[in-house]
Amino acid sequence: DIPSHLDDLPPTMLKKDYANLPVMSSVDDVVKRLLSLEMASQKEKMKVKTQQLVEKVRRSPNDNGSFEVQGKLKKGKVAVLTARIRTLEEHLQRHPKDKGNRRILLMTLDRRRKMLGYLRRVNFGTFENTCRQLDIQYSPPQTYTRRVTKRWLVKKALCIKVFQEKQKLKAAERLKQRRRWQARARAARE
Repeated sequence: DIPSHLDDLPPTMLKKDYANLPVMSSVDDVVKRLLSLEMASQKEKMKVKTQQLVEKVRRSPNDNGSFEVQGKLKKGKVAVLTARIRTLEEHLQRHPKDKGNRRILLMTLDRRRKMLGYLRRVNFGTFENTCRQLDIQYSPPQTYTRRVTKRWLVKKALCIKVFQEKQKLKAAERLKQRRRWQARARAARE
């Protein structure tokens, strides 16, 4: 019943815990399939994806702390967020009406874009290498431009006028306060 292509699964297809066991060569095909990533939980698949992407951008074998590598899923750095984004994209292809995960995907994309923008400003060479290794197309955020209308100009002028009047009132109040302090200081000296 089991397809013949499953009898010689490469060890990379097996879950990480079982890939290097010597017993795996003599195990039945059904057991191999059960221990493969095909039958793994979403969490296990996510771990494998994250590990693969982290390995691509790692500066050295012991590098766990660089900006493009490190991070837990909540804070996340570029490689971890990329793995999360790709998992969510696959999920949304299967379930296009899942609005909650679409929102999470958009927020994660935005967080990764912000981090890439920071990396681009700080270290452009690392930024380019990270984008190339992770196969990311970075597009900087568009600058926000407000359409100038007559109503907006009038409102802005009013706001500026109110702000200036408020500053005048505050200046008068500060002057009174300063004079009170000076009077107290003179009284204390005498």
